[in-house]
Amino acid sequence: MYPLSFFSPSLSLHFSLSLSFSLPSPLSVPLSLFLLSSQKLCGTNYPVSISFIVVNEFCERFSYYGMKAVLTLYFINYLHWDPNLSTAVYHAFSSLCYFTPVLGALIADSWLGKFKTIVYLSVVYVLGHIVKSVGAIPSVGDSTIHIVLSMVGLILIAFGTGGIKPCVAAFGGDQFDEEHTNERRKFFSIFYMSINGGSVLSTLITPILRGDVQCFGGDCYALAFGVPAILMVVALVVFISGSGMYKKSPPEGNILLDVCKCMGLAIKNRWKSSKYDPKKKHWLDWAEDKYPRRLIHEIKMVLRVLVLYIPLPMFWALFDQQGSRWTLQATRMNMAFMLNALLILVFVPIFDMVVYPLIGLCRINLTPLKKMAVGMIFAALAFGSATLVEVNVTKTVVETAPQGQCLLQVYNLAVSDVKLNIPGSNLFSQPIKSYEDPPAYQHIQLGGHNKTINMAVTQNEILYQCVQTFTEQKAYTLVLHSNGSGIVCKLKCIGAEAFNMYTVSNRFINTRSEAVNITVGAVDFYVPADYGISPHNSHPGEIILQKMEDVKANNVHIAWQIPQYVLITAGEVMFSITGLEFSYSQAPANMKSVLQAGWLLTVAFGNVIVLIVAEGAGLDQWMEFLLFAGLLVAVCIIFSIMAYFYTYVDPDELDKLFPDKAANDDDEDNLKKNQKYHMDQTDNSMYLNPVEKSTKM
Repeated sequence: MYPLSFFSPSLSLHFSLSLSFSLPSPLSVPLSLFLLSSQKLCGTNYPVSISFIVVNEFCERFSYYGMKAVLTLYFINYLHWDPNLSTAVYHAFSSLCYFTPVLGALIADSWLGKFKTIVYLSVVYVLGHIVKSVGAIPSVGDSTIHIVLSMVGLILIAFGTGGIKPCVAAFGGDQFDEEHTNERRKFFSIFYMSINGGSVLSTLITPILRGDVQCFGGDCYALAFGVPAILMVVALVVFISGSGMYKKSPPEGNILLDVCKCMGLAIKNRWKSSKYDPKKKHWLDWAEDKYPRRLIHEIKMVLRVLVLYIPLPMFWALFDQQGSRWTLQATRMNMAFMLNALLILVFVPIFDMVVYPLIGLCRINLTPLKKMAVGMIFAALAFGSATLVEVNVTKTVVETAPQGQCLLQVYNLAVSDVKLNIPGSNLFSQPIKSYEDPPAYQHIQLGGHNKTINMAVTQNEILYQCVQTFTEQKAYTLVLHSNGSGIVCKLKCIGAEAFNMYTVSNRFINTRSEAVNITVGAVDFYVPADYGISPHNSHPGEIILQKMEDVKANNVHIAWQIPQYVLITAGEVMFSITGLEFSYSQAPANMKSVLQAGWLLTVAFGNVIVLIVAEGAGLDQWMEFLLFAGLLVAVCIIFSIMAYFYTYVDPDELDKLFPDKAANDDDEDNLKKNQKYHMDQTDNSMYLNPVEKSTKM
């Protein structure tokens, strides 16, 4: 006779029953847990509880990616940071988001358990969004306050999203019974699609909220950050709503601390050993005098996987540049969109239902590690495509003058064509047309910090002198116009904002004798008298505007980015989804969150790589793209060699070999003999079936 407590969330009823039946004794799990696990979706083997987890993940990813979709532009346009600093801070934030999973895994496995960890850190997550949104309100303090609030908000978000990352996926996997391995595999694909479903909507909606909705006299970043905050609140409420239906495994104790102590003792004993001591098969075996054989073997399993993770950060170094370098590349083209999240929704079912089954029909043994290697190649090809696009995009970009040089552009506002001669150079060798778009900016050699140059201006065979002083690393506009007695030249230094490749800038030149005020949209321009341009045929009391384009517009269509997004998305499907499931399948039961955190750490180190290159390499963007592509190809070769020597294991075999949490010296040899597995290609399952010889890679 077992008292059974049952909770019905739909009817909000709580009652007790008394049932009589036989169960194995001693009972290994609470009876209430046994009953809850039998609640399935529509007669399938999918637990009802995973629907709450999937919806929670959808809303949380909407929150995260929606905020990140405008983050780089927020740094550049609102905080007025330069592109390299913006890229560095963006990837520093992304890196922190993937370092904190170690903390989340530690809390979940050692203290609170996965459920409470997700709930408590989600509250921190919400607070971070609120602080970030307040920091985007112009009336709240000065620029320093905005920066401080933005950074505090991002840090809280990083701890919130990072802390729950290793818990949510593993918590979802925990909801399945052990015999439903195929359903669990498909759950990871559904889980990943929910991530990208949230990402698709957020990357479409938040840029619209930023650009098309005006607040506080400009782009509404406060609203663009506020909506993700609301979605995070929804995610938290949905997750808590399913509380009564979850399998909640209790924390296993401070397993990470035990692992570190065990490894430390093994190293210590190995260091102190003498040549007369018995030999050990593995260096971790030096800890067997204090720690059980099961724990030692579990650590060996985890370490074998973690060694495979060493080359993986390079993939993420390329992948995460979609939100920084690729976004900045798109803003210099004639449109902008975020394509990856949309493509992933299409590619996941295509790969699951078409590509992988076709590969299986061809009798190709495409194991998880092989999939990941192919994904790396696709990512490298994506950056090769990005390099070609970047070369064409930058053709019209005006680069800042280096030391010892300045930039000069000439406007001819005289009544006829003129020629300009600069001593010691052949620049501006062709006649400069009257009232036409000026020639491109030219680099003037100064040979020092300042230089005074006596230039010759010729009009209708008459020579005029133009003496001007130039300073290195500055940009100048030289305006030539008539004053009735000849040609007059006027030099104007241009601010750096004129060459901001991520915004459209306008300026007005006024040659009238009185100042004018010009309003374009919501922007006011005050143009002093005798400064620039007034059409030659203007009438008194009437202002006629004439457009002149000093920096040519970039007409490279955004569609040229499609190939690189297709390639990077194909790489993501084969690399990321497979890696997520591989991490779960190869982890012992009490270390799944730890190994998930180790997987996420590869993303963190990938962002650190981008941060270092963005701030330290000093390469042209197309060269930087090419460098990343080459590095990933090299890393893929190293990973393939390492994967060839990896043997897949089934952590469930540990329960058979260590029934009493201990083992004799022969147990590990027996495990190795029984763990020579290969992938079951008929259903593309991650789980392994015994064969006569081990499967590599």
